[in-house]
Amino acid sequence: MSLSEPLVSVVTPFRNTAPYLSQCIESVLAQSCSQFEYILSDNCSTDGSREIAEGYALRDARIRLIRQPQLLSQVQHYNRALAEISKDSRYCKIVQADDFIFPECLCLMAQAFEQSESIGLVSAYDLKGDVVRGSGFPYGTSPIPGKEVVRFYLRTGVFVFGSPTTVMYRSSIVRESKPFYDERLLHEDTEKCVQVLEHRDFAFVHQVLSFLRLDKESISGGVRTFQPNVLDRYILVRRYASRFLEESEATALREASKRSYYDVLSLEALTFRAPAFWRYHQEGLQTVSETLEWPYLSLRIGRELLRLAANPGSTIGRVWHFCKKRWSKRSTALG
Repeated sequence: MSLSEPLVSVVTPFRNTAPYLSQCIESVLAQSCSQFEYILSDNCSTDGSREIAEGYALRDARIRLIRQPQLLSQVQHYNRALAEISKDSRYCKIVQADDFIFPECLCLMAQAFEQSESIGLVSAYDLKGDVVRGSGFPYGTSPIPGKEVVRFYLRTGVFVFGSPTTVMYRSSIVRESKPFYDERLLHEDTEKCVQVLEHRDFAFVHQVLSFLRLDKESISGGVRTFQPNVLDRYILVRRYASRFLEESEATALREASKRSYYDVLSLEALTFRAPAFWRYHQEGLQTVSETLEWPYLSLRIGRELLRLAANPGSTIGRVWHFCKKRWSKRSTALG
């Protein structure tokens, strides 16, 4: 162990992730740098996950296992786990229990932080299923002013924040924020990144450092088909465009993002999405004091139908085939 290495707090909150937890823990223990503490927090698991974590904690002194006394929501649990990081740690890395990180992850991200005390957030490419995310972010000098990074995202849609497993935070920011994540928000992790970058600089490691699972049993799997990324961008534009852009640009971006968002919803409406889909979007819009604008959605649906009618070849064929599959699934479920 090198005494020159900064202490990193690694945090894995888990609940009933027994099929994946060992791989997650072993990926952390296999890191090329060894100066880290590893906090495992059990949220009342009933599937053997706690016993898996206990076994690793007995074998490695860097692991500290915490048991939550009562069942918490996911965001509450993350906040409780993050509150346990050491007062001596310099950087903080969440590794979600159904994900894992590659061997150089902690070392390279900590090195990126060491460039400047002004850096509050570091990110990298991640591998989600078989897709590398984060591509399109310009290769250049670090650190980068955080506000410039947010402006780049707002203007281009290139998303570099991935998931909690993708990024690393400066620990002092985690300790100062109580709670760290705002439990009232739908995509609290993304908004925390934006909030950090309003006042701090950013660094990006141009390597794939984490793997995010796509399985339906994964932490985010339940809403993966609900177009969460589209809603996430719409919310960020509504909340932050005026804070990072000139007002004329912010206004134009808000109008364009509304059209894009409702165009996606119009296509989903044509496939007769279930009520859970619309509840998800209603709840998300409430975080920016909005609700679904049904007349505007109807207008976008009409425009989409006209567009499809003008192109009756392969496009409408694909839509018709997709609708038939939806109707078939609904009929099977009802039958």
